[in-house]
Amino acid sequence: MQGFLFYLILPFIYLLSFLPFWLMYRISDVMYFFLYYIIKYRRNVVEQNLRKSFPEKSTKEINRLSKIYYAYLCDLTLESFKKLTMSRKQTLKHIKFKDTALFDKLFEEKKSLILLMGHYGNWEMAGSSFTLQTKYQLYVIYKPLSNKYFEDLMVKTRTMFGTRLIKVHSTLRDMLANKNSITATAFIADQTPPPETAYWTMFLNQETPVFTGAEKIGKKLDSPIVFINIDRVKRGYYEISAELLFEHPKDTIENEISETFIKRLEQEIIKKPEIWLWSHRRWKHKRVKN
Repeated sequence: MQGFLFYLILPFIYLLSFLPFWLMYRISDVMYFFLYYIIKYRRNVVEQNLRKSFPEKSTKEINRLSKIYYAYLCDLTLESFKKLTMSRKQTLKHIKFKDTALFDKLFEEKKSLILLMGHYGNWEMAGSSFTLQTKYQLYVIYKPLSNKYFEDLMVKTRTMFGTRLIKVHSTLRDMLANKNSITATAFIADQTPPPETAYWTMFLNQETPVFTGAEKIGKKLDSPIVFINIDRVKRGYYEISAELLFEHPKDTIENEISETFIKRLEQEIIKKPEIWLWSHRRWKHKRVKN
């Protein structure tokens, strides 16, 4: 049944990917209307997340922000399909680095990196751009999908132009296997971890469990920690910036890396909240206090 559904949908996905950007965004506008007003996909989740994150905003402001977010979510979804057939030239046109000097310097010093980023901006397109614009071999940590067919399609889109993937359950093993190579390993580190093993802190006005795997691996390997931000300059165009958070993670105190990352991400979300993934149930867990 999974295979039948996949092959039924696949031609439409490729058809969308071949459309010019201007036409794709017209379809996105229609998609937004149905998703927000008709289907009402996770509207309660989005609005609740926004209200709790921005208690100072009025109901009118929250509703406006919610609508802008859904419009962006539709753009992001179709841009992910578009990525299937984007050329190198198109990729470099639509998502650029603000400056690659930091990566040039660290590569010359033969230092492998850990990249920390959130579900902010177009993180899918960012992987391709990083591979094309830096000297590093990029590895992306990911969680495999349960549907084998869509999993294969996702792997295809994410490994374009030479990016490689590491399954989340084998992260440390694979990174140790690559320790003699100069690599950059990307963690999308704002996901929801098991509450009992997480580091808890305040994030967007709410007690939040934070993923600590990247910090532990960073300290073990003493790989420089770099924060990646993906800003949407205008519709369909993004700019990537990088900031060195810790050159020597082994010298940090416990949870310092996780806290620094989540607060840095929070700063970007507050500046431009509509391009973060609000429809994710980020606060589904509550802290159990002893």
